[in-house]
Amino acid sequence: MNSCLLLVDLQNDYFPGGKMELVDTETAAANAQRLLTLFRQNQQPIVHIQHLALQPGATFFLPGTDGAKINPMVAPQEGEFVVVKNYPNSFRETGLLEILQKAEINNLVICGAMSHMCIDATTRAAFDLGFNSIVTEDACTTKDLTFNDRTIKAADVHAAFMAALAAPYAKVVSVAEFIADKV
Repeated sequence: MNSCLLLVDLQNDYFPGGKMELVDTETAAANAQRLLTLFRQNQQPIVHIQHLALQPGATFFLPGTDGAKINPMVAPQEGEFVVVKNYPNSFRETGLLEILQKAEINNLVICGAMSHMCIDATTRAAFDLGFNSIVTEDACTTKDLTFNDRTIKAADVHAAFMAALAAPYAKVVSVAEFIADKV
């Protein structure tokens, strides 16, 4: 069964100095880079997902800005797909499903940002579309959230969403576990 790496929204605005800095994005991107290297070495399909914010009042991932660019740590190379999206779900109104179907992909390895938003939406959509997914949790990141005047730390947000995805939507593993399983 064919596998494809999906790198979701690892764009400059999520990194230090960006307009929507997440918690420890550089560590998550370094782990995503390890996956990217493995997929490149094995000549397996890679799709970079790039969010562009088109809604009125958007403050980050604005088209034409440096912040919307995919970070150099995981920048696409020639022959790798880049799918531009405008919604949290990477499949919504994009060509992602068609790309995966043409390549006869059955399995997705998903990483990127934000755990509670686009990783969640994309993984759930992939499940609904019949894909087997693995989410590499330490190659994902998020931010603190506020609900009812209570701050939920990014680590807790991340853990809650990984736990929710772990059954039945995806297998959730570390990058090291994923790589060890492939060797």
